[in-house]
Amino acid sequence: MYGFTVNVNEGFDDAVSKVTEELQKEGFGVLTEIDVKAVLKKKLDLDKRPYKILGACNPVLANKALDAEPDIGLLLPCNVIVRENEDATVTVGFMDPSSVLGLVEREELKELGDEVLSRLYRVRDALA
Repeated sequence: MYGFTVNVNEGFDDAVSKVTEELQKEGFGVLTEIDVKAVLKKKLDLDKRPYKILGACNPVLANKALDAEPDIGLLLPCNVIVRENEDATVTVGFMDPSSVLGLVEREELKELGDEVLSRLYRVRDALA
């Protein structure tokens, strides 16, 4: 498993705002926001449904990861997606940090990944 999702009862823009708010409650800030729909329209002249990738980071936990493994930045930040489906419902998806940090095969990073995962599960549950 590399991620998990939840369907939300919000419009797209409201879902982006709500997930950002819930991430903040768990100590995450959104460092990057990629509007995939806009990029594909500009670069390929394709019309797609709304889709954003949010690069979420908890600075305290990121610092612990960097202290344990200087190259861990290759696997950061935690990506969260918000996408509109064909039926106009909205899905929020979360990267599984345990799987990603598990690639490094170091116990302290596994424990850290589990901590980040539990926080992201709380965000997911708050959106449901």
